[in-house]
Amino acid sequence: MSELSKGAHTGPSPVDRGRPGSKHHLIVDRHGTPLAVSLTGGNRHDVTQSIPLLDAIPRIRGLRGRPRHRPQRLFADPGYDFDKYRHLIAKRGITPKIIRRGTPHGSGLGKTRWVVERTFAWLHQFKRLWIRYKIRADLHQGLLELGCSLICLRRLRTAF
Repeated sequence: MSELSKGAHTGPSPVDRGRPGSKHHLIVDRHGTPLAVSLTGGNRHDVTQSIPLLDAIPRIRGLRGRPRHRPQRLFADPGYDFDKYRHLIAKRGITPKIIRRGTPHGSGLGKTRWVVERTFAWLHQFKRLWIRYKIRADLHQGLLELGCSLICLRRLRTAF
């Protein structure tokens, strides 16, 4: 099977016996509202997408003055614990709150990490995102962004 027939943004999944798959990378606010999303092959490491996701956060329009574009703090699990990326995040004026690898379970990040996991659960309610049927990456990316839009719409409905 050629690489073209497998579809772009697929790669051997490390958790599924090397079958081709893709990963959803997501950055959310403290309430679980998706701010940025991306799609990569299943063999890409999560930490490689942290900087592109931070750069993809849109500017927020609101009151007069300089709009806030980046978060103040970034919470992440041990998969993002690399000093190179900690420094890149800190250079952007964001305080990295990343658990160190080897820290025992229950070290405190779970209080904030569940928000991201809940958003992934909301996103994967849509069967087309849970199981990738589309070969074309642009179609799957569109469905991923549509799913995030629906989550934002539901969040807005419950807020008012």
